[in-house]
Amino acid sequence: MNLEKLLGVPVMDRTQLILKIFGDHASTKEGKLEVEMASLKYQLPRLKGFGRMLSQTGAGIGTRGPGEKKLETDRRQAQERISRLRKDIEEMGRQREITRKKRLVSSIPLVSFVGYTNVGKSSLVSEISSEDLLVENKLFATLDTRVRRARLPAGMQVLISDTVGFIRELPHELMESFRSTLDEVKYSDLLAVVSDASDMAVKEKYEIVDRTLRDIGAGEIKRIHVLNKIDLCTNERLAELGTIFPEAVMVSALKSYNIEGILSEISTRLYGKRSRRKLRLKPTEFSSFMRFRGSVEILSENYEKDLIEVEYVSSDEINKRLISSICEEGRK
Repeated sequence: MNLEKLLGVPVMDRTQLILKIFGDHASTKEGKLEVEMASLKYQLPRLKGFGRMLSQTGAGIGTRGPGEKKLETDRRQAQERISRLRKDIEEMGRQREITRKKRLVSSIPLVSFVGYTNVGKSSLVSEISSEDLLVENKLFATLDTRVRRARLPAGMQVLISDTVGFIRELPHELMESFRSTLDEVKYSDLLAVVSDASDMAVKEKYEIVDRTLRDIGAGEIKRIHVLNKIDLCTNERLAELGTIFPEAVMVSALKSYNIEGILSEISTRLYGKRSRRKLRLKPTEFSSFMRFRGSVEILSENYEKDLIEVEYVSSDEINKRLISSICEEGRK
């Protein structure tokens, strides 16, 4: 029985539905290639009786070898296309690694907003960074990782990353194909795990996000927990959430409520206790120091004959990295 003809609507399984939604929201070249590769890998073992596969995924039709059956031809072409896509995605990954290394040199920390799909991550990132992102009440509205700048209360800069939403039991084909996108999370200095406070399954979905983070190797990164959409909750519900998640920051992106609470918590987790410090530096050393200007609060700069005296505020952790960078520059 052909259900599509009987019902008059497209019929697809869970993985096909996720792939379609991902395909609709892929905006970068890498995202589109990842969707195509995931589609091909999913459909390859199901090719029998599914001759439309290659035209649906955009792969070309080659010349059939002598004596080859149509099914064998389709499989060969799909495997060749997957191989080409994998190489293209790996090359993009190498380019992203170069960008990542440049970001490390700048010393500006990266905070990745992660969470179950449709919890309001993009809305929060827009509020925090004062930059408009695509904000939609849709599943997987963000597929490609996006990075914005934000400024913390004491003036330090951070990079804010808005990532793809997670989902329960993400199919294996999707995990493998979107590995490069998910891997970006592993290089974060801090994770902001966002949950929907109005969702009665919030605890279960938080655990799904936690498992996914561990699966991709990001389970040990320090994190904060953000409960969004508290404007949709009763006082009784908020009290209950306070018991379940006592350390969570409660916010409403829609109402712009307690956004400063997120920034304050990010600052505390990234920088901890901050102290006033003073250094006398050579011009070459001062150049190394200035790479950290986004992570410290500079109070004064006094220029002497051969030295520059700089007074600043920083955490112990940032100061260790700063001194190490200056010493490394001195050894060159």
